[in-house]
Amino acid sequence: MNENYAVGIDIGGTHITVAVINILDMKVIDFSLHKECFDSNMPVEKVMAVWKKAIEISIRNSKVENIQGMAICMPGPFDYESGICRIKDQSKYEHFYGLNVRDLLHETLNLSSDFPILFENDAVCFGKGEVFKNAENLSKKVMAVTLGTGLGACFIDKGVSISTGESVPQDGEIWNLPYKNGIAEDYVSVRGLLNNYKSLTGKKLNNGLELFNLAVAEDKIAIQVFEEMGEDLALVVLSWLEKFGVESFIIGGKIANASEFFLNSFNRKLKENGIEITVSISADNEIAALLGAASLLLTRD
Repeated sequence: MNENYAVGIDIGGTHITVAVINILDMKVIDFSLHKECFDSNMPVEKVMAVWKKAIEISIRNSKVENIQGMAICMPGPFDYESGICRIKDQSKYEHFYGLNVRDLLHETLNLSSDFPILFENDAVCFGKGEVFKNAENLSKKVMAVTLGTGLGACFIDKGVSISTGESVPQDGEIWNLPYKNGIAEDYVSVRGLLNNYKSLTGKKLNNGLELFNLAVAEDKIAIQVFEEMGEDLALVVLSWLEKFGVESFIIGGKIANASEFFLNSFNRKLKENGIEITVSISADNEIAALLGAASLLLTRD
């Protein structure tokens, strides 16, 4: 039945991934997965044109005619209830600050004003999706992080996202926690990796892929930079692993693809501090995020 289908969307600083999902079975419809890469600092109209293209291609390829709603995982800061973007000074979506993204999508896609468009933090979507994928996590306290242009996090207790209370940081966010000479995201992100490499070598790289390729080619400084990021991540999350009583820690995001260079230093730093938990790397970040987004429509009033 077509009313069981929704569009799941994962929006990052450099990409949009879209799929049509059967929200009862939590399955991606064949051939509907579509991704576009773009510069999120382009003018709003150009970014919206990329989003429109990706969404329309996904729906067309799915051959589903009636969609129940749209669920979107967005990086923060973002007012997820109202749909208003609060991202500022983060090297992404520079022209979106203060804009109502729900209204932009209704207008761009020519949707009726009552068509459901729901938003959730990208890391929360990722974490929920990982729980859906692995039933064992439904009974556990899970912390999931996304490493990419930003540093996302979520805390999930028996399938429920927790963002308030003393056992989690404010709003369940860790990107803005004070750390060293700035905040956590200054060190644990693509920006942090590139800045560290530049400070050590004087060389400016264009993106994280260049750094990863250098590490693969056994560039010692590139490998060191990833290892230091692993240690930084461990030190950022350490106290919250204890406070929340985390049993399973899941790492996703683009930087997760370079886990061979930072996972050992991350695990070593945890053990040095007496923390022993299950740590895993997501096998398919984007699918997890899309499923987690679509789950919003299951619990909608």
